[in-house]
Amino acid sequence: MDTEPPAPAVSAEDADLTARIWEALAKVHDPELHADVVNLGLVYGVEVREGAAKVRLTFTSPGCPYGPYLAHLVREAVRAVPGVVSADLDLVFDPPWHPALMSEELRLELGFDL
Repeated sequence: MDTEPPAPAVSAEDADLTARIWEALAKVHDPELHADVVNLGLVYGVEVREGAAKVRLTFTSPGCPYGPYLAHLVREAVRAVPGVVSADLDLVFDPPWHPALMSEELRLELGFDL
């Protein structure tokens, strides 16, 4: 039987740091859409191990003209969180971003009728 080993337990410190990183990311605004990357659904995940943070991030499209700048803003926001010893971005396009990933409130605000 082929099974994966269980994921290592996350320490209380890393769990707290993860929550603070999500808070910091909620303050990073996409320069084109003027909405934060969390409510836009651009952050696919945050992992923290012993203060080393890894953020899975996507853009609204692979050719997003603000992509490099947005990645810079995200990386700097994570680095600014006290306790973060390193900040890496994992830029992913699978699954591709789509408006259904936005928060319901933001979809309504931007006029998306899903």
